[in-house]
Amino acid sequence: MTLTPPEHEHSAAIDVAAEWLSQHPRDRIGRPIIPALRERFGVTIAEACEICREANLRRQRAA
Repeated sequence: MTLTPPEHEHSAAIDVAAEWLSQHPRDRIGRPIIPALRERFGVTIAEACEICREANLRRQRAA
């Protein structure tokens, strides 16, 4: 399956946000993470959940 441009851009946005989240400790964000991601990156609730999942995977790989 090939990705269409909007799907590819969507994946890139999630990657950028997941990288940001994996580099910033959650206690420094200072509020619930889902609303913070939605405000900062303009993502949906489902996308914010995917970002959290990706960030957790990145943290685990780095450990």
